[in-house]
Amino acid sequence: MSNQNLRRDEAAVRSALITTHSYDVSLDVRLAADPNVAGYTSRSVITFSANEPGSSTFLDFISGEVHSVFLNGKGLAVADVVDGARIRLENLQAENQVTVTGTALYSTSGEGMHRFFDPADGQCYLYTQYEPADARRVFANFEQPDLKAEFTFHVIAPADWHVASNGAASDRTVLTTDPAASRWDFVPTRPVSTYITSVLAGPYFKAEDSWTGTRADGTALEVPLALYCRASMAPSFDTGELFTLTRNGLDFFNELFDFPYPWGKYDQAFVPEYNLGAMENPGLVTFTESYVFTSRAADSQYQARANTLLHEMAHMWFGDLVTMQWWDDLWLKESFADYMGTLGVDRTTDWDTAWVNFANNRKGWAYVQDQLPTTHPIVADIPDLEAAKQNFDGITYAKGASVLKQLVAYVGFDAFIAGSRQYFKDHAYGNTTLTELLAVLSAASGRDLGEWARQWLQTSGISTLTSEITERDGVLGAVTVFQDAEDPITGRQEPRPHRLRIGFYNLDDAGALVRSDSVETDVAGPRTELAVLAGKPRPALLLVNDEDLSYAKVRLDAHSEATARASLDRISDPMARALCWTALWDSARDAVTPASLYVDAVRRFGPSETGIGVLLNVLGNASTAIERYTPREQRADVRRSFLSLAADGLLTAAPGSDPQLAWARTLAATSRYDAGRLDLIRGILAGTTVPEGLAVDAELRWNFWHALAANGQASIAQLSDELLRDNTAAGRSGHTTAMTARPGADVKEAAWQAAVHGTTLSNQLLGATIAGFNTGPAALLADFIDRYFESLEEVWTGRSIEIASRIVRGLYPAGQDLDGRGPDGHSGTPASHPVILRTDQWLADHPGSPRALRRIIIEQRSHLHRALSAQFAARTAAVEVSPV
Repeated sequence: MSNQNLRRDEAAVRSALITTHSYDVSLDVRLAADPNVAGYTSRSVITFSANEPGSSTFLDFISGEVHSVFLNGKGLAVADVVDGARIRLENLQAENQVTVTGTALYSTSGEGMHRFFDPADGQCYLYTQYEPADARRVFANFEQPDLKAEFTFHVIAPADWHVASNGAASDRTVLTTDPAASRWDFVPTRPVSTYITSVLAGPYFKAEDSWTGTRADGTALEVPLALYCRASMAPSFDTGELFTLTRNGLDFFNELFDFPYPWGKYDQAFVPEYNLGAMENPGLVTFTESYVFTSRAADSQYQARANTLLHEMAHMWFGDLVTMQWWDDLWLKESFADYMGTLGVDRTTDWDTAWVNFANNRKGWAYVQDQLPTTHPIVADIPDLEAAKQNFDGITYAKGASVLKQLVAYVGFDAFIAGSRQYFKDHAYGNTTLTELLAVLSAASGRDLGEWARQWLQTSGISTLTSEITERDGVLGAVTVFQDAEDPITGRQEPRPHRLRIGFYNLDDAGALVRSDSVETDVAGPRTELAVLAGKPRPALLLVNDEDLSYAKVRLDAHSEATARASLDRISDPMARALCWTALWDSARDAVTPASLYVDAVRRFGPSETGIGVLLNVLGNASTAIERYTPREQRADVRRSFLSLAADGLLTAAPGSDPQLAWARTLAATSRYDAGRLDLIRGILAGTTVPEGLAVDAELRWNFWHALAANGQASIAQLSDELLRDNTAAGRSGHTTAMTARPGADVKEAAWQAAVHGTTLSNQLLGATIAGFNTGPAALLADFIDRYFESLEEVWTGRSIEIASRIVRGLYPAGQDLDGRGPDGHSGTPASHPVILRTDQWLADHPGSPRALRRIIIEQRSHLHRALSAQFAARTAAVEVSPV
């Protein structure tokens, strides 16, 4: 049995026993460019203390082979001490040095040392990615966040490569025995956790700059800056804009946190086939190269990139300087960085919609996650590393950030920042838990935050706020806000304190819905009467949680909902409009109103939506509403109307505008399921009917080819020709998706075999294969339902957790419909659907399956059940309103 899944109790025992001091790590990747060479030599020299001489512990190392282990100068028998992913160390002294040499393996999964060959020029690129526990795939170590140490890296690589690590390079020496290779030596880091160490190596394009700030004592602080990307992407690399964002961010955070940037240099590398948006390795931050825009990108995508850049920069303090003790407190870094990233965009850039996009996108992610049966408190229970891997979710990031925004409204921004500054001073280069954070925030604010933390951080689920209004002759009487806050874990009501702004919106002389009044108030408990509103004129739209101060789902009262559905485009304030879009979407997702009504709102008001981030989001929601939440017998008509809207939007949008791009993408996505406008798509690809200003670049072309392929109108030869036109990593991914989207049983079988049983697909191509496989009619995929459940255990035990998670999540048979209506106008219930029953059977038959695997299955079941419930409710509504 694998022993890779380190438990929290094991980590606690180890951290109580030992104190780590330093690592000296040598990696020899000079042969990486040879695809036949599977691994590289890795050597770790670790110094550490033991509190109990004579005791024992273990190292972590997932490798191809361990060559030697020396403990305090004595060679240990490898066969005796190596046990799977662990190396036993016995009879420790008070002070110890262990040296482990072995062969570590290159990966294609994005875990450990990822190796990528650029199809554009054949060049080899390496980078590392460790969170939460994959440093042990590169070098032997004590893999847990609270065993910090200083790290010194040495890397042997081809002499013409760029090599970087957390620290600055102190020396570079051409090897006398191999002049084609050089050895890079890097300065020691300050104390850091293993999971944020990093190495980058390859023929990367590199740009350099610097930033100069001022310390508190008036002395200058100079930080060298560097940007990296693959050489073939350099023409699209907008380094000037990225350096500007970086310098502005360093200005902002150094002043805000009153603690000088602590990591010497600040490199940022944009790397291929990355599993994350970015990773906060101090001194060498890594990003997905999707942020190097080789095709036309909307303004909201540039803003999202800026948000990610500033999110990672905030981590230099929240997460790197001060780190959580164990993964239970993952939020101590991610929630803060998510909040600070948005704050940074708002304060340091020209964008004025940072908090609008946060409300519309990031919080939307949190709301979805928080309504799953696997929801958890922000301060989570993480018993092992597999659970930690699954906890990088919308609750840890966006709900936590939303709650911090609520806390700022509760205690005041100045107190919040004062507490944060003290937190850095008290715990620099150390590890903390919730207790340490609450202590400084309570001291700074003068409030005891213990109860606030219990209500917001240690309970699960989302509060739903519903207003009940009485009025007479257009004047408000009693206005009551009801809070439904059932914790799905405990079943108890856990009402939370909400600092809210209640907005009044009325039509002005120009016909716009504008804020005519607002009241800031507190809502707490299950029922709060807002006496302060009594006697005010009834507004056309009463918006609870105006300006999005709190984290809650809001139900519009009937009068306000009618106003929103009739006049959403008249709401002039972008935030208020976004909040109304969210309320309408929540109503559709929760099956309170038919999903077709949401699509109708998008049809009516989408073309006039001025916020491109909001527009892209609502168009995506509309697609989900059609393909998942609309009953099968209604779907074709709703989709056809939406497809016409997309085509009209593309043809009438301002040439070269972001909305034009948004409608083009929507046309492509919707056409995967409806062939009605494929003539327009073929014309655009052929260059005969291109709307003025539309950038028909590689990304958009592959989106169109995906639509054609899904309808059986793209041949292998045509897709091969397109790949020759775009022989890049993104092109290879687009080609894979289109090839596997073709509607043939043999195509789907080949895709299934490659994804489930094959081992040659990289993480990126696996994702592309799954995306194409899932594009197709349900009947074509029906035969794979039982095979999916039969393969789960094999996939989970035979693949790395990243790859296994992608397969299990991506291939779940989510695209299901309720049976057609019977003579009585009703159909089977969601709970009786065959896939729901099959899922329940698997869960019942495998009670001892890994917790992380069960979590994915339970979440996918919940998504499917929600979709079937929406279909059922819409069908029932249609029956109820049909004429007798």
